Amino acid sequence: MTSTAQRVAGRRVSAGLAVALTAALFGGTVAGSVVLDAPAAHADQIRDLQYWLNDYGFTEAWNTTRGAGVTVAVIDSGVKGSVPELNGVVTGGTDVSGLGSANGQTPVAGDDDDGEHGTLVASLLAGRGTGDGTGLIGVAPEASILAVSVGFGSTRSAVSNDDQIAQGIRWAVDNGADVINMSLTRNTLYWPESWDEAFLYAFDNDVVVVAAAGNRGSGTTEVGAPATIPGVLTVAGVDRNKTASFDASSQGITITIAAPSEKLVGVMPDSSYVQWDGTSAAAPIVSGLVALVRAAYPDLDAAGVMNRVIATANANGQSVPSPIYGNGLIDAAAAVTRYVAPATGPTPSALLTEWITLHRRAQIEVVPTEVPVAEAPAAADDDPALPTQNVLTAWLPNQLTLTYISLPLAVLVVFGILVTLLGIGATRHIKRIRRNPKDFAQ
Repeated sequence: MTSTAQRVAGRRVSAGLAVALTAALFGGTVAGSVVLDAPAAHADQIRDLQYWLNDYGFTEAWNTTRGAGVTVAVIDSGVKGSVPELNGVVTGGTDVSGLGSANGQTPVAGDDDDGEHGTLVASLLAGRGTGDGTGLIGVAPEASILAVSVGFGSTRSAVSNDDQIAQGIRWAVDNGADVINMSLTRNTLYWPESWDEAFLYAFDNDVVVVAAAGNRGSGTTEVGAPATIPGVLTVAGVDRNKTASFDASSQGITITIAAPSEKLVGVMPDSSYVQWDGTSAAAPIVSGLVALVRAAYPDLDAAGVMNRVIATANANGQSVPSPIYGNGLIDAAAAVTRYVAPATGPTPSALLTEWITLHRRAQIEVVPTEVPVAEAPAAADDDPALPTQNVLTAWLPNQLTLTYISLPLAVLVVFGILVTLLGIGATRHIKRIRRNPKDFAQ
């Protein structure tokens, strides 16, 4: 594997609330979670804990749309579609780890967890409750889910984490995803070149990609890929008071938007409920909002959808845009109802293409010889990577020789000529003074 990942370790301890799980995806984390013991937290009580539905305008937005007709791919540890809240939600899936089931609905365990993370994410995004007013309901309860299972942190998979992600993105696009949720971080600013092509493929096919910024409490002090990839909608986290969360968020100039990341509730694969913190939980809330916008404005392209989410964000008294809040806090009601001027900036595809052009330039590999010798350039057959050339062209100037040899040498020669001329002139002048001292007197 190219990356080490630790994920979701859960435990129950006492009746009521129990400190439970810490999740890390590619080194990123979902910080301190709390399991709600079944006897103490019934399905009809869960809805009371979902403060973000009212505080961020989702219940009002549902008067316009609930996300019907929009498909969101959850690239994660697999989504257990048989839990009551997700009954009928998962409409397709796959496994790219070689460890899960073909439909992506078997939680893929890492070396230190049971693979519950993907089910938690999906329930926050598109859960449908367990009855009238009971159970967990997602922010886009009529959206559909594609479950793409990956083997985060598992040493058993023969496929690297990086390659799993690239394959998962392509599969999601090919199978009708309108939105891709990535509650994970690589914990590095940069990403493999295989991701260039995968993300461009998503952008070129008008898919909105949402990624979590990561959490300081788990060691992610600065956002990492995929949250650093141009064109991605990057999500930071805030607490119940709508102030930047210290432990359950991170910071960076690529942060686009902020959403609640503390005291959120999700469903476990065993149908129990868990209260958890982290931008891994904030990301599906934003992915759900994107689904609502796509449902309300089906003619908008990905750039227009992102623009609507950004333009209707609530600054909440903060100076935005900023590396902590991005463009502000999400406002679901405004995003699906308010007038927003059309997007005029570059598309996600254009942003990433520009980055690739600037940062993926071909590098010249210099291979030192054992003994420095002057020899004719190798023929093209000797090295297919080199351009075809003959002996004459080998001695003609090129960009490198002009820049590092010819031009500096020319400057040096000109400088030498000037010094020589000045020396000659000075010598002649001195001789004239010696021969005719009276002419130069006074």
